[in-house]
Amino acid sequence: MFTGIVEERGQVVSVTPLGDSARLVIRAAIALSDAKLGDSISVNGVCLTVADRDDQTFAADVMAETLARTSLGSAIPGSDVNLERAMPANGRLGGHLVQGHVDGTGSILSIEPAQHWTLIRVAIPSDLARYVAVKGSITIDGVSLTVVDVVDDSFSVSLIPTTLRETTLGERKVDDIVNLEIDVIAKYVERLLEARG
Repeated sequence: MFTGIVEERGQVVSVTPLGDSARLVIRAAIALSDAKLGDSISVNGVCLTVADRDDQTFAADVMAETLARTSLGSAIPGSDVNLERAMPANGRLGGHLVQGHVDGTGSILSIEPAQHWTLIRVAIPSDLARYVAVKGSITIDGVSLTVVDVVDDSFSVSLIPTTLRETTLGERKVDDIVNLEIDVIAKYVERLLEARG
């Protein structure tokens, strides 16, 4: 479980295709400070398992399903990625409950800089749009954000200077593909209501 509060920006060192999967090697500092084999690290919002590590990098194996359903399928050496270690049971929940299970991808429709923040609008797949609510939480590339508005199959979020500076979202451009994870509570509510008939 994560909180969507990015701890650092790492960098993809290598991507090795392995038939039905790939091995990513990522350079990190904070995420590696106490990482052990088998630990979970969120990489652009995708929960990955540390399969190997040294003093500067960790390796993670990514299944074909994850490569196809997330932006990690287009990761290349030199790409910056948002990193967050799993939240300890006694840790602070600074963002919201984030599983690291990406629900789908969206594309950035517009970027509107203002004096103290930037508003971005993101297209969302129609099957996920019903879970997005004004003032609700959503995760974009592993970053916990509050929804500003929802219009048809798109939504907007405001990015403060810290988010723009400390995460990869500050470098995103129109048409870029981003990983989306909707608030898991919305999915459980829908499931409970369906079960009640």
